[in-house]
Amino acid sequence: MTTDAVPLSGPRFQTEPAVLYREMRREHGAVTPVLLDGGIPAWLVLGYRELHQVTGDPVLFSRDSELWNQWENIPDDWPLLPMIGRKQPSILYTVGERHRERAAMLSGALEAVEPSELRRHSERFADELIDAVCGEGAADLVGDYAMLLPVRVLARLYGFPDEEGPALVTALNDMIDGRERAIAGQQHLASSMARLLAERGARPADDVASRMLADPAGFSEEEIAQDLMVMLAAGHQPTADWIGNSLRLMLTDERFAASLFGGRNSVAEAMNEVLWEDTPTQNVAGRWAARDTRLGGRRIRAGDLVLLGLQGANSDPQVRVHGSALTGGNNAHFSFGHGEHRCPFPAQEVAEVIARTGIEVVLDRLPDIDLAVPAESLARRPSPWLRGLTGLPVRFTPVPAL
Repeated sequence: MTTDAVPLSGPRFQTEPAVLYREMRREHGAVTPVLLDGGIPAWLVLGYRELHQVTGDPVLFSRDSELWNQWENIPDDWPLLPMIGRKQPSILYTVGERHRERAAMLSGALEAVEPSELRRHSERFADELIDAVCGEGAADLVGDYAMLLPVRVLARLYGFPDEEGPALVTALNDMIDGRERAIAGQQHLASSMARLLAERGARPADDVASRMLADPAGFSEEEIAQDLMVMLAAGHQPTADWIGNSLRLMLTDERFAASLFGGRNSVAEAMNEVLWEDTPTQNVAGRWAARDTRLGGRRIRAGDLVLLGLQGANSDPQVRVHGSALTGGNNAHFSFGHGEHRCPFPAQEVAEVIARTGIEVVLDRLPDIDLAVPAESLARRPSPWLRGLTGLPVRFTPVPAL
């Protein structure tokens, strides 16, 4: 690792990540040396071609975190442990044939969700959340809405009682933010999953947890609990940020003004634009080099951690020559990953239905919505991993609850 490594922290990931990734690419190339919390070294892949190479070769760039050459330097209370775990029996760290079996189990459990049921749950929870604020004439569409919607829908699909949704939101957000509450959030999530699986083991129902327990591949309850935690975390926060980032774009960019007046095609265009330009999942940990190799002109040693710079690759000037041009229907972005460990297609469809329904309910229910603060004052969460707004204050004409 070089001595000019860039700390993967600080306000610029919050305020100007696009500029920061451009500078990193200009100064260090497509593969940049970075430092994680506590000065732990890693590589951040910012090149589109290089990221395609890493994600397309699961043997050379493995998901097996046991390969990491830094474990002796990682303290027990390292805040990124929920994101970069050791000996975690989840689909994230499984490789080879066993990973393919788990991916099939997970996809099958999600594919069995009826599209009409998913849309109905999404609309019902979205309407409930709008009912709580629509008479006020003002709301925070992140804190009052986007941050509460996906987990409510997902928890219902997985088999949780509706009343457990709010506590799951808090635990998930604590875990994903990677700060002092991260490990406590992970523990709450784990105990909730164990309780759900015990109940569904005794009384199966028509839900995702029951279908995973019944899968003939014979996974343990611990493995299924880990996979449900992964699915809930990966499905909730990025989807919430997809809703928030898309609404921000529609409210601040005149190219999408038609979205606010019933232009439903514009909703899909705005959502796709966010996945290219303002993707909720900015950077992902990670892959580990199975042997010494070279990548983007860098010498990568066996056991080095390689982070996937999804937003950096999406904005690679070799791919996005005209960065200001709308992407249209082009979905060759990395926002759902690539290769064997990409987001399973059924999970991607679930996220898209929740996000699009959530946006459309806002536009249907609050027809004259407008930003309540200057656009430049909108702030982002201070995370290099996920990019989302801390708040989206809006005003509108008060309307009655449904």
